[in-house]
Amino acid sequence: MAEAQQARVQKAVEEMVQSLEREHIRKMQGRMFRCSADCCERSTDSMSQVHQCIDVCHAPLAKAQGLVTSELEQFQDRLTRCTMHCNDKAKDLFDSGAKETAVRSLMEKCVGSCVDDHLSLLPSMTRKLKESLQSIAK
Repeated sequence: MAEAQQARVQKAVEEMVQSLEREHIRKMQGRMFRCSADCCERSTDSMSQVHQCIDVCHAPLAKAQGLVTSELEQFQDRLTRCTMHCNDKAKDLFDSGAKETAVRSLMEKCVGSCVDDHLSLLPSMTRKLKESLQSIAK
């Protein structure tokens, strides 16, 4: 993927992740640490019970982080498939005898279209993630 296009995607995804982290994940981390600290204050519990308590405290955050990671992986996979399709189109054009400038132009337009299409998916993906994170936090 062209560097400028890659930078556009990276910037947009980083902004989305930072927003999710600030608005949801950070609060969940705070709850997890406070809950874990409470587990450690239970002086009559066995070591095993304290560890189980801490595991329960950590579960919502782990689920949230897994959810965000999974969505980002799916997004990346879809974008990669789109750019691979562009590579195939460019190779076919080159193999048909087209000049390098025509192949390069096709590739830039195709990858640009992939990036535009996938960036347009980010708002709905963000909304879906926020809803999921809110339901986990309850």
